[in-house]
Amino acid sequence: GIIQRDETPMEKEIARLHRADFEFSDIFYFCRKGFEAIVEDEVTQRFSSEELVSWNLLTRTNVNFHYISLRLTVVWVVGVVVRYCFLLPLRFTLAAIGITSMIVGTTLVGQLPNSSLKNYLSEVVHLTCSRILVRALSGTIHYHNKENKPQKGGICVANHTSPIDAIILTNDGCYAMVGQVHGGLMGVIQRATVKACPHVWFERSEMRDRHLVTKRLREHVADKSKLPILIFPEGTCINNTSVMMFKKGSFEIGGTIYPVAIKYDPQFGDAFWNSSKYNIVSYLLRIMTSWAIVCNVWYMPPMVRKEGEDAVQFANRVKSAIAHQGGLTELPWDGGLKRAKVKDTFKEEQQKNYSKMLVRNGSI
Repeated sequence: GIIQRDETPMEKEIARLHRADFEFSDIFYFCRKGFEAIVEDEVTQRFSSEELVSWNLLTRTNVNFHYISLRLTVVWVVGVVVRYCFLLPLRFTLAAIGITSMIVGTTLVGQLPNSSLKNYLSEVVHLTCSRILVRALSGTIHYHNKENKPQKGGICVANHTSPIDAIILTNDGCYAMVGQVHGGLMGVIQRATVKACPHVWFERSEMRDRHLVTKRLREHVADKSKLPILIFPEGTCINNTSVMMFKKGSFEIGGTIYPVAIKYDPQFGDAFWNSSKYNIVSYLLRIMTSWAIVCNVWYMPPMVRKEGEDAVQFANRVKSAIAHQGGLTELPWDGGLKRAKVKDTFKEEQQKNYSKMLVRNGSI
């Protein structure tokens, strides 16, 4: 980073300035923290593409490319031609085959009566089509600790970098997806897949009703014959350098949590979706014109809520485990700050901490 931060807690740092009572010098501590946040805060940098140490000709085209030498320029141009003129048409064809097969296959399977045969065929269709779509991205995925794969009746939670996270995971197993009903092509896929597999899709108005969402998810988890639910508790895409706050709703449902850590290798292609900068079409074009999508997936031992532990504490414990396994930075901030202002409660919390410190010191 630009700034070398001092992570000493406020109480200890101010205590070094004086031993008791309020002093005007305390103001400098808050001023410095404010300047640090303006120059380089911990949140907004998590919503921009991860910077590589050096350009290695394997990352996607850099629009700010500067001429260095004739040899390097020729290699760069050849790479652009290969990716856009050869790889892109091939990947587009594979993606079209995968999506069409998904819609047709799940629609046909959905006509069968509920039985073990229908469940088997549904899993075959989902796995086959997901693997075709991964090939369309030139995906190279390494799965670790497969003995910890999510089981039926459980909840799989993972860090979130991209919409393709779901395809990366379904390439190795089937899950029941949770999300909002969409229109267009995505809506067609949702309506087709739900006929063959018990995905949980919500209307926009239903998504605002927390109690309804929790009720439907609990009913799904209670049926041990249904596929594990796949949830991304961050609620938004982070640039794969960090794990931000997990929403507690996923951890109030009950049942066994199966944490999964996903870490992409940015040397071959940047999988992060900056939804504030690119729409889904532009993003998919960038992905399909990269050299490859390379990532590691770690299945972690199942976790259950401890006695006396609330949903927030449980969510933080799972988040810490995922961050540690994936080599990611753990941050307490809500990913919703991507589009919203900091809540007043965050500001008030710091004010309360400072007031408590003054009270302990006998200043007030």
